[in-house]
Amino acid sequence: MRALICTAFAEPEALTVQTVPDPTPGPGEVVLDVRAAGVNYPDALMVMGQYQVKPPLPFTPGAEAAGVIAAVGEGVMHLRPGQRAVAFTGTGAFAEQLLAPASVVMPLPDGLELEVAAGLPLAYGTSMHALADRAQLQAGETLLVLGAAGGVGLAAVMIGKALGARVIAAASSEEKLELCREHGADETLNYAAENLRERLKTLTGGQGPDVIFDPVGGELAEPAFRSIGWGGRYLVVGFAGGEIPKLPLNLPLLKGASLVGVFWGEFARRDPPANARNMARLLGWVAEGKVRPLVSERYPLERTPEALRALLSRRVTGKVVVTP
Repeated sequence: MRALICTAFAEPEALTVQTVPDPTPGPGEVVLDVRAAGVNYPDALMVMGQYQVKPPLPFTPGAEAAGVIAAVGEGVMHLRPGQRAVAFTGTGAFAEQLLAPASVVMPLPDGLELEVAAGLPLAYGTSMHALADRAQLQAGETLLVLGAAGGVGLAAVMIGKALGARVIAAASSEEKLELCREHGADETLNYAAENLRERLKTLTGGQGPDVIFDPVGGELAEPAFRSIGWGGRYLVVGFAGGEIPKLPLNLPLLKGASLVGVFWGEFARRDPPANARNMARLLGWVAEGKVRPLVSERYPLERTPEALRALLSRRVTGKVVVTP
């Protein structure tokens, strides 16, 4: 089979497509014929050696994939060859086939497109865990989403609406904000053209948002936290802006607010039943049309480095997938 190989921690352009042996499932494993693989910011960080997890070299990047099960190993009872499924493995998805533990493979309902399913585990799993579990977002609360047009941000906009929140989407251009409005945002904020704190004061009647979802970090973090409402929850999701911000610790004290870390991958590893419940709830919303995942671009395997570069340059809206 063909697979994208990382032989040294370097820029995405150093990745190459190589022919490698087809995988064979061992006990408790399955092989998935990959139809689409989601492209995520952590994938780019991982190939550059900048992620908190560093796989041994060489390795195939790609955290999530959807396709058709080709073979199952001994002891696998809930999956069968020919079944459509989605898997989250952390690595290995940018290939024609993916070897995965059966415990991280979920069968898919009829009617759900494989390209859509490929982008659900990380972005939508992260947003679901962040808002439902970590923030305990309640109906009627106000949610601010930074970087709202990206894959994880747009997921947070839709999931926030599904949970009954009033959603303020913040992004860097009117084009991105229009996309957020199309996917349910109640209000929008252009932080490239508007003062974030003044606009939030206007939009919230001076009260500030109850929950802030931040996958960006960088220079937006402190003014956003200074705008949070009393007893608010600030979700630390990621650092797509490139800089890990430093906050004065008197701010949580003065606001009676909480800084809440979100690490979905570790949550899914430690508590698979809770993650499965979240994914089942999410798939129900997708079936009902409450959540409408957007696949904005598709790349062949050979152009995966371009997809990763687009993510690093923050040129992506919605989800990008690789189609081996």
